[in-house]
Amino acid sequence: MAARRDVAQNCGCSLACSRETEARFAAFETEFRKWAARINLVAPSTLPDLRNRHIADSAQILAYAGAVKTVIDMGSGGGFPGLILGIMLAETPGNQVHLIESNGKKCAFLRHVTRELALPVTVHMARIEDVLADLPQPDIITARALAPLPLLLGLAAPHMLAGVPGFFHKGREWREEVAAAHGHWRFDLLEHPSLIDAESVILQVRHLAPLAA
Repeated sequence: MAARRDVAQNCGCSLACSRETEARFAAFETEFRKWAARINLVAPSTLPDLRNRHIADSAQILAYAGAVKTVIDMGSGGGFPGLILGIMLAETPGNQVHLIESNGKKCAFLRHVTRELALPVTVHMARIEDVLADLPQPDIITARALAPLPLLLGLAAPHMLAGVPGFFHKGREWREEVAAAHGHWRFDLLEHPSLIDAESVILQVRHLAPLAA
């Protein structure tokens, strides 16, 4: 059975949470449940375990990414991991998280939470390929439950080819996705075990380059 830890204890899995950050998590959860009753933000079956399945799972990226000030999150959906990272980074001036999401209803939710929680977040309602290259170079690029790794690398390439690392949540078939990606790209890979789900990993992809023709 997948290991579970409560975000109140691990907020980023080993990163300490201030009272202000924990208050933002509580407010986020309240707003998320309200909106999830009206629009499809996550699979309904996962709502009872929202804090671990989605919030803590997203927050753990910062345990592996180190000092981060700017983030681009591709295909943000219901805010995982990007909005959660915005909560984690909200107390330090100068931090910024860019969320890219093409669904209008989900963007309305993301913008609502950003305003209510006073987060350092900008929501871009657009296709990833139409906006990512025009955004300022971030410290990391993230994505969760968006697409297979070969496609993710292609979408993130405008910044990853310049040296920005990608952090991607992946499930039990991650090895097959890595093998497929090696058919198109050269890259260095670190496989971080998920601190939330024993069958999942966070793939840290660095030094991306296209294969020679």
